[in-house]
Amino acid sequence: MKQVVQNYKSGELAVLDVPVPGCKPGGVLVRSAFSLISTGTELMKVSEAGMSMLGKARSRPDQVAKVMQSVATNGVPATYRKVMGKLDSYTPLGYSLCGVVEQVGAGIDDVKVGDLVACAGNEHALHAELNWVPKNLYARVPDGLAPRHAAFGTVGSIALQGVRQGEPQLGEVALVIGLGLIGQLVVQLLAASGVRVVGADPDPARCELAARRGAAACGDPASAAVESAVAELTGGHGVDQVYLAAGGGSNQPVELAARLCRDRGRVVDIGKCRLDLPWNAYYEKELDVRFSRSYGPGRYDPGYELEGRDYPIGYVRWTERRNLACFLDLLARGSVDVEPLISHVADFDDAVETYQRLKDGELKAVAVLFKYPRRAEEAQAPAVAAPAVAVPAVNVKPTPARAARTPVRLAFVGAGNYATSMLLPHLVQREGVELSTVVTTTALSAANAQRKFGFAEATTDLDAVLGDKSIDAVFVVTRHSSHAELTRRALLAGKTVFVEKPLALTEDELAGVLEAVDESGNDRLQVGFNRRFAPLLREARQRFGTRTGPANLRYLVNAGRLQHGSWYLQQGTEGSRFAGEGGHFIDTASWLLEADPVSVYAVATSGNEDLQVVLRYPDGSTATISYVTSGPAGFPKETLDLVADGRALRLDDFVRASVYGQKRWVSSRLPKARDKGQNAELAAFIKAVRTGGPMPVPLQSLVATTAATLAVQTGLAGGAPVTLARAR
Repeated sequence: MKQVVQNYKSGELAVLDVPVPGCKPGGVLVRSAFSLISTGTELMKVSEAGMSMLGKARSRPDQVAKVMQSVATNGVPATYRKVMGKLDSYTPLGYSLCGVVEQVGAGIDDVKVGDLVACAGNEHALHAELNWVPKNLYARVPDGLAPRHAAFGTVGSIALQGVRQGEPQLGEVALVIGLGLIGQLVVQLLAASGVRVVGADPDPARCELAARRGAAACGDPASAAVESAVAELTGGHGVDQVYLAAGGGSNQPVELAARLCRDRGRVVDIGKCRLDLPWNAYYEKELDVRFSRSYGPGRYDPGYELEGRDYPIGYVRWTERRNLACFLDLLARGSVDVEPLISHVADFDDAVETYQRLKDGELKAVAVLFKYPRRAEEAQAPAVAAPAVAVPAVNVKPTPARAARTPVRLAFVGAGNYATSMLLPHLVQREGVELSTVVTTTALSAANAQRKFGFAEATTDLDAVLGDKSIDAVFVVTRHSSHAELTRRALLAGKTVFVEKPLALTEDELAGVLEAVDESGNDRLQVGFNRRFAPLLREARQRFGTRTGPANLRYLVNAGRLQHGSWYLQQGTEGSRFAGEGGHFIDTASWLLEADPVSVYAVATSGNEDLQVVLRYPDGSTATISYVTSGPAGFPKETLDLVADGRALRLDDFVRASVYGQKRWVSSRLPKARDKGQNAELAAFIKAVRTGGPMPVPLQSLVATTAATLAVQTGLAGGAPVTLARAR
């Protein structure tokens, strides 16, 4: 299928061929009929992409701050790879469309195939021929409403949420500053609510359009016309509400709002304009400044948007989805008319030219729609099946031994930040490795990985990969909640598996993986515990020498706080932070102590964010892992000390290592980057796949580390040490 994309680094716009998204449970697959260009938000993004790197940095100081934080934590090289990887990737455009349901995922019963729906979301209602849309981001289109009008649903919801924040009442007077697409819709919604509206915009054509659609008066904000109209309509008191629907770097809108708003009036920011509030003006009138967050309650909440958890109507009357349905109803009843706002309808194949004309100013428009053709051959094609979860009850034996001289053919399931910054850059340079197929749930991420790393194929069909006998190994680099199931399926398919940590989030998941090993006879598994492969740590261990007595190990992990919205915070589905990351540190301790732990004791501060985990080993050695989130950003992330037999080993954040004994050894010079072992780990894995030799880490150790990680949560709940059964 085709999708409109942009490379943020180069500014390139393209209509790209990408895989068809799979229809996951909890949502529907929608074939687009019309999608709406947001001439404000999208053109701002397009313009930013055309800037120099310095210009991009100046326009997004929030992102610069994140980069500097990453430099402090991960170092310059790792941060550079991550940032450039993101910049030099295609990103999607679009967030408002109308289309026909083509396939219904499990758990959906409110729509059926063939229904017309309006869809929302900058990850789900894209300018693409097909989109997978979760339940709370679509709404059925009322009978009789034209699809081209229903495509305004998301943008209309943004305007509607802004109006709700202003709490207008019958007979009040409102000022709308900025009469672009959002401003025009705000004018109509206010007029439909019995509010008299004054519009302000320097474009006479937009003022005329707003006046035709219900504004009592409109004019250039720099002229006296707007101020005179406000004085006449309010008896000189000022407007009850001001809606900021303007963009740009001028501070004029907030200054005008203060001048024309009444005492204790309300100022609602809907757009993205400069907000240097003149303190005296806002203080003297005690103005109530409010922000309108996109489509409404539920926005940016993964539980609502992705998992389909609705808010009770008695507590949250107007959610994203209810706002969407409400706006569609207003359109169907004629209370809002979007047809006069449509300046241009372009064929989807002409998307790049259309954006360029808008950017250059050749196409003057309030609203532009893309119209999608329904090709005959696509209409006859079978629907794309959702990936099956059930595995046939058959014994699948491992694939036959491969010829040693043929390339090792790899498939990647998942192509997120870690895969594209820490794994694939090493593999793409490795001789004798062929990147065969990349599988993702979103079409564009697969296409990006294919373009950047040279995968032969990109798809959303996992079954096809597992059934491909030519693929030697499968990398599972997805979100934590899917690791165990995907690993289980790949083992049953006879593949050698590399799964990023964690292997499992529950004891039942771990048991399921081991059952797959028993059923298939395939134990070719590696978990991404890379620190034991770090060159600096391996050299330090060698110089420390053989240990005869018990050891004490202390491992301080300055994990830091997560950014708001990080999927790591979704503990209900993705597990705790320690469940996802702790295996790294337990595995490192066990490797240094050359044994698997026999018991785990864990204590936590309030909220279970800062942990102390004590591991006991068969020879009496102990390892204490301090996992903290409250440390300073500039402090090293990982420091480790091992003391035994009158000797000590110290590792400082994979930058410097030292060993103290009869002689002292200190690593000679600072490395160019923190090498945490990913390259060496991948080399060992590829060697095992190519030769059929032992896996780099025994299965017993992988299971023991995973069991110990899971025991931390059990110990926190019970408040007592947890004894570990010997791993298989």
